[in-house]
Amino acid sequence: MRQVPIDQIKNDLAGYLQMAEQEYVIITQEGKPVGILIGLEDPEDLWEELLLRNPGFVERIAQARKSLKEGKGISMEQMRAKYDSQSL
Repeated sequence: MRQVPIDQIKNDLAGYLQMAEQEYVIITQEGKPVGILIGLEDPEDLWEELLLRNPGFVERIAQARKSLKEGKGISMEQMRAKYDSQSL
C-alpha cells in the first residue's frame, strides 16, 4: 500500500493507475486519506469491486453466513453434490 498526495496523483494519474494494479494507492490531502485507487487488471473485476462496496450485497452475504451457522440453508459442498449430479 502506498500513500500519495493528491497533487502528485493529478500530475501522473496514468502512472498511479498502473501502480494500483499491483497495490492499493491511498490518496491523501493535507496528510489525511481522502480516497483510494484500485487498479483493475481485467475490466470484469469492476463488478466484483462494486458488489463488495454495496451495503445491500454485504448484508445479504452476512445473512447467508448467519443462516448457515444456524444450520439453515445448504453448504457449498451440498450445492456441488446436488448440481454436479444433475449434469451427468
